[in-house]
This record gives sequence, structure tokens and C-alpha cells, in this order.
Amino acid sequence: MNASVNASVNASVTSFPISMAKPAEHAGPLPTEADVVVIGGGIIGVMTVWELAKAGLRAVLVEKGRIAGEQSSRNWGWIRAQGRDPAELPIMMDAAHRWRELAAGMGDALGLRQTGVMYLADKPDALTGFEAWLLHAREHGLDTRVLSGAEVAGLMPAAAKTWAGAMWTPSDMRAEPWLAVPALARAAAADGAVIIEGCAARLIDVAAGRVAGVVTEQGRIAAPAVVLAGGAWSALLLRRHGISIPQLSVRTSVAVTEPLPEVFAGGARDATLAWRRRIDGGYTLAPRGRQDLYVGPDAFRALRAFAPQLQADPFGTRLYPAAPCGYPDGWGTPRRWDGDRPGPFEAMRILNPPPHKGDAARLAGEFAARFPTLGPVRMRSHWGGMIDTMPDLEPVVDHAPRLPGLVIATGMSGHGFGIGPAIGAIVAGLVQGRETGHDLHRFRLGRFTDGTRIKMGPSV
Repeated sequence: MNASVNASVNASVTSFPISMAKPAEHAGPLPTEADVVVIGGGIIGVMTVWELAKAGLRAVLVEKGRIAGEQSSRNWGWIRAQGRDPAELPIMMDAAHRWRELAAGMGDALGLRQTGVMYLADKPDALTGFEAWLLHAREHGLDTRVLSGAEVAGLMPAAAKTWAGAMWTPSDMRAEPWLAVPALARAAAADGAVIIEGCAARLIDVAAGRVAGVVTEQGRIAAPAVVLAGGAWSALLLRRHGISIPQLSVRTSVAVTEPLPEVFAGGARDATLAWRRRIDGGYTLAPRGRQDLYVGPDAFRALRAFAPQLQADPFGTRLYPAAPCGYPDGWGTPRRWDGDRPGPFEAMRILNPPPHKGDAARLAGEFAARFPTLGPVRMRSHWGGMIDTMPDLEPVVDHAPRLPGLVIATGMSGHGFGIGPAIGAIVAGLVQGRETGHDLHRFRLGRFTDGTRIKMGPSV
């Protein structure tokens, strides 16, 4: 790693999570017209606007806060094919290839490493699910295999805990989200994409029943096509335009340790804890199987759609009676607003939920118990993030039939960072009316209204 990348890593750690205190890198000016406007500066929006710019289109991205200010910089940083829904696997394999190409052209700016992902089985019965998923891995030529407990111990000799076995994919990767997504945005801008931070999209401009542009807080951009990649905010904007999707957001907590000796180079998780080695020498730690849902109007609207997910894991979600003021599904969050004055997206530039109280100490204790040779595990940072999720844990990537000219790419359900480069290319293809090279039937918008039975993805 060169000195400039080292400096970037150190600076980013001390200021993380990305906040409005970070100076805007992309400040416009706002053009009056474009071929496409992308709403949302997470990895999906960034990769989409980059692909559109490379195709020669006048592509503009508007972000109400900062690039990667929300979940795109707060995630675990795993780039995995392992455990994905079969419909996602071809797209994820495309994404993995794109990540490698990106790293080859951008050096170490992404923090990309091929270090593998391991799902650990606390009990032997968990191995049955792993063996079932291997059928998908073999169909797609992945190097996934199921390990014995002894093989796991050989890969993690410092572990005091023993596991019954694991599912292991050596070709899976990791990267540093808080570095990677801003670096990708810089590359997109260098290729001609216009990116404007601190510029909220208030409304999609509609004329004669189809997209005519976007009304932003800085003015109107005329455009015949819009991509909505707004993450946790997507459902709120769509409902304002008469389009309803059963999207909710759940809070999870993540923590970062001070630098520690390496006990495992990749990403791993067992029944209660997930961990990943970082390029700054620490580990990203997160609780597994626990999330928090703030109950708001959308939670009641989507209750029937989410019933299968709740039945599959009835104790994995902690319910809170009301979202804090300004959250996308808060009881006081406006559902109607006009384009000529500030709306809910300007009221909260970055969705920055506090981490769950007590999680940091528990995570440190659990990690230290698994690897006691590390000694005391000290935390450097702890944050919360809101994961936008759909009832079947699969995204919506589709045209909006009720509003021609609009493409929706949202509800990544915690899968977005790793698969982002390929989804960006797919969405750019949809905008241009080109073949995407992938079967998107699983991700169609209409699956929630056409009588299709909700089918959950793999539970591995």
C-alpha cells in the first residue's frame, strides 16, 4: 500500500462514519438538463451514473447528503457469492469480475482483497443447509466447499471455540466501503458523470404521465429518464408519486477494533457474531441475526408481505414503537410535500441511527472469547446503519410501469455493496433499453402485486 492510500485510510477511520462535517467533494454546478438523473449516492447510484457516463450519456447524480454517507459506507465490506439467492449468483459473479477489473485500474484505493468468506456451523445440523446450497455453487462453478471441524481449526488455529464445520468460498473478497464508494465516485466524475452532494431531489418531475426530470433543492433538471437508487428513502419518494413498494428499513450495529494481530484474513460469521479483517489492521465486528425495526406507517402497510420473513425468524427482530423524528418511516415524517419548498430529504441529510446500546462491549467480549490470544479487544468506533429490505430479501431492479422513464433500483437488503458494480451496469442497460445479460424476473416490481407467492432467499 502506498503512502497516499495509508493516509487516506487513517484519515477516514478518524472521521468515520461519513457525515455532513466532511466537505463536499462534488458540488456541481447543477445542469439545467441531462439525459438521465440518478437519485442517491450509494454504491448503486454511483456505479449506475458511471456506467451511463461511459456510454456517452449526460448523466447527473444528486445526493441529499454525502456520497456513501448511509449504508454504502456502514456495511460489513464483504464481497461474496456464498449464500446468495440462485437468481443473484450470475449477477454476483459478474460483480466479482468487475471488482477485480476496478482494482486493477485503481490500485489499492478500494482496499480489495481476495481472502474468502466462511460461514461457521455452531451445530452439525447447520451443515445440512450448507450442503444444500452447494448445489447452486456447483451449478455456477464456484469454489465453495463444506469444511469439517478439523479443517476449520486448521484455517483458524488461534480460535478457542470449536465449530462443527463451515461453508468456505476462497474466491470471495472484501473491500473497505468507506474508501471504495467515494473512490468510485471520483472515477465516475473523471469519466464525465456530474455528481452533486448536498442536493436533495424533492420530486420527480412528471409531464403527460411520464418522467420529465427532477425537481431538486437547487433547481429543476430536465431529463427523460430517472433512476431511483435512494436506499432507505426510496419508498417515501415513490409513495409521493403514487407507487407503493413494501420496503422497510432495519437498524443494525457495527463496530471497529483497534489494530490487532491477524487471526483470519477474510470474513467469517457464526450463529451470533460476524467479523472481517480490515486493511487498517483492525476488525469489523457485527452481531449476527439481530436487527431493530422502528414501527411506523409503512410497517403496518407491509405487515402481510413481511409475514413469511417474520415467521422464518420470529426472534431476530427487536421492535421499537416509533422511529425517531425525521426517519423515512417516522410517524411525523411528511408523506405529502411540494417541490418548491424543503421536504423530508432536506430535514435529514444523512440517516445516522445510534448503535444499539451495549453492542460494542458485547461484540468485543465475544470476539475476545473466540480468540483469547489477542488479549483485550479495544474498540475504535461504533455506529448504526439502516438496511433497506424487502419481504423476500431481494431487491427491486425494474422499470416503473406507472411512470414511464423511471427505473427503480432499491431494497438491496444488505446485499448491495458486493453486487453493486454489476447492478449499476444492469440499471444503466435498463435506462438505455439494452439487453442486460441477466434474468431479472426475480427482481421485478410487480412480484408484490401480481399474486406471486413470496419466496424467501436461502437462509444460509
